Amino acid sequence: MPGQNLSGTLSPAIENLSNLQSIMLQDNAISGSIPGAIGKLRKLQTLDLSGNKFSGALPSSLGDLNNLNLLRLNNNSLTGPVPHSLSELGSLTLVDLSYNNLSGLLPKISARTFKVIGNPLLCEHNSENGCSVVYPEPLAFPPNGESSSDDKSRRLAIALGTSFGAVLLLILVVVFLIWWRIRKNKQIFFDVNGKGGFGIVYKGLLTDGTVVAVKKLKDDSNFGGEVQFQTEVETISLAVHRNLLRLWGFCSTENERILVYPFMANGSVACKLRDQIHGKPVLDWSRRKNIALGTARGLLYLHEQSDPKIIHRDVKAANILLDEDFEAVVGDFGLAKLLDHRDSHVTTAVRGTVGHIAPEYLSTGQSSDKTDVFGFGILLLELITGQKALDFGKTAANQKGVMLDWVKKLHQDGKLNLMVDKSLKNNFDRVELEEMVQVALLCTQFSPSNRPKMSEVLRMLEGEGLVERWEASQNIETPKFRAQESFPKRYADYIEETSLVFEAMELSGPR
Repeated sequence: MPGQNLSGTLSPAIENLSNLQSIMLQDNAISGSIPGAIGKLRKLQTLDLSGNKFSGALPSSLGDLNNLNLLRLNNNSLTGPVPHSLSELGSLTLVDLSYNNLSGLLPKISARTFKVIGNPLLCEHNSENGCSVVYPEPLAFPPNGESSSDDKSRRLAIALGTSFGAVLLLILVVVFLIWWRIRKNKQIFFDVNGKGGFGIVYKGLLTDGTVVAVKKLKDDSNFGGEVQFQTEVETISLAVHRNLLRLWGFCSTENERILVYPFMANGSVACKLRDQIHGKPVLDWSRRKNIALGTARGLLYLHEQSDPKIIHRDVKAANILLDEDFEAVVGDFGLAKLLDHRDSHVTTAVRGTVGHIAPEYLSTGQSSDKTDVFGFGILLLELITGQKALDFGKTAANQKGVMLDWVKKLHQDGKLNLMVDKSLKNNFDRVELEEMVQVALLCTQFSPSNRPKMSEVLRMLEGEGLVERWEASQNIETPKFRAQESFPKRYADYIEETSLVFEAMELSGPR
């Protein structure tokens, strides 16, 4: 619940939530001390209490959180020493204690990123062992919101120093083992044709038996500099949310880039929607609704809670993965930015999939969070219809154009039942169908300024504010983002009219 204006104290009774894996309460107004009982949450992997009003000492029980991966307590009023018990945690990736009033000697913490800037007493006592070298990532912000030139130099020092050191060496060893096993037995994962929008994805096996997905990015002369690529990868790896695919590691050489992700047991939503054609169990209506909610939460985090903000640029069923519990996990976020090192966000070629690309992106090449909202609207229609937006015109004998135009016509005629995936055999909630279609149509309005933000989309899917937003949308004119007298009435017309050059080989395929 980040940024919800929460106040009060954190109750010691939190220890009763023994299955918690993530606590994200950043950017609120919670005060008091951090209860020592928090150390009893043995499954906790993420603890983010940054940007609050916590005071008092750090509890030594933090050292009992053996599965803790990310610890952010920056921008509070914490005092006293950093507990030595934190040095016993081997799973830590990031520790940010910046901008508090900590003091004493620093223990040796084995996190990839350990940031303590903004603790004058702490740095004063640790000047001999180089207090300035333990905060390589620009994750915290000064209380006045300004960044200093020292911060910029530290960021550069990170990329050239720490990340090129022990971390990269360790990752190279791990990826080498993965690579060796792949060469012995190549298994293409999520990609029956062997090619996707950004590369090939293989199924790999680590020496400890962990199954992983290994994406080999396409050989591209626009990879850009090593430091820039590494900085972008580290930015993506810091986006931690249950509905986002975690980046476990990467390997970078002169000619290729390799990314390592956790294996998603149930593949992609697109694969599951295709399975029904072959008689395999289908995604029932309840699961489809949950997939929509999970995807919305993941995109909301990228757009409004991640720093910096990340735009996906290719939201579709093939890029939404499903874990062992069929929880939606947004994949490939940030890769479009990762592979596009132009100075401007306005490009001369579109990365994405026709049928999912927003009209303004087709017309101008300019993307924003609202282009992702459009793609999410098309994803909702994929979940409802069970069909691909791209190939829709080929399979609908009596309908010319793409899925969006067809759905608009059925909605106008009051024939929503005709658009529902027939494999559901009428087992769906009629009220939820009407609501989901309305949300999809709000997301796919031609003018980006008329589309809701992902936070609004999530609230509407949860049943809040949809009626008012839908009624207001009925009085809105069509697109205003292109200076011309007449506007196409159908999405298919935008595809036909656009003068933008498409990079056909870059259009994303199945993952």
